[in-house]
Amino acid sequence: MKPVHINYVEFKANDLEQIKTFYQQAFAWEFTDYGPTYTAFSNSGLEGGFEKTDQAITNGALVVLYDENLEAVMETVIKAGGKISREIFSFPGGRRFHFTDPSGNELAIWSDK
Repeated sequence: MKPVHINYVEFKANDLEQIKTFYQQAFAWEFTDYGPTYTAFSNSGLEGGFEKTDQAITNGALVVLYDENLEAVMETVIKAGGKISREIFSFPGGRRFHFTDPSGNELAIWSDK
């Protein structure tokens, strides 16, 4: 079995313009908007993004792994004891699903295939 690496970190934000201004000024991160509810960041050491939400943010980080074959890795996650919290869905640039590990941590796996 080949390793599946951390590829992306996704955060929640209530105000995307405010969060972009903060990270640009504080750390010189660069941003690319993907519609009104999502912005991706780069120049940070690890790529990631912010998803707009109107809900209160308790734990706003989502660690995103990458694998070329979502269906196969989803089956592996389930066999290992993970629970699917969001079935495979499409987004600009690829597809992904979310799962929780046995301790309840939510992660996602995406693919551009």
